[in-house]
Amino acid sequence: MGKEFVLGMTALGAGLAAIGCIGGGIGTGNATAKAVESIARQPEASGKIMTMLIIGGALSEATAIYSLLISILLIFVGVK
Repeated sequence: MGKEFVLGMTALGAGLAAIGCIGGGIGTGNATAKAVESIARQPEASGKIMTMLIIGGALSEATAIYSLLISILLIFVGVK
């Protein structure tokens, strides 16, 4: 296989890995919308709702960061 082919496939893999960042954004947005709805319905439970929102948001964004990390690694390792 030629070097150009390997570099092309590396770029394609990095692009596909970066798609995982979209999921993190959508998940965090949906969770925030539901948390706001829940607080509007039951303001007395806002402390518990916010705690769960922060934990869920952190997990969702961690997934996006891992996807970004994998795509960056593919780009810089594929350059060699």
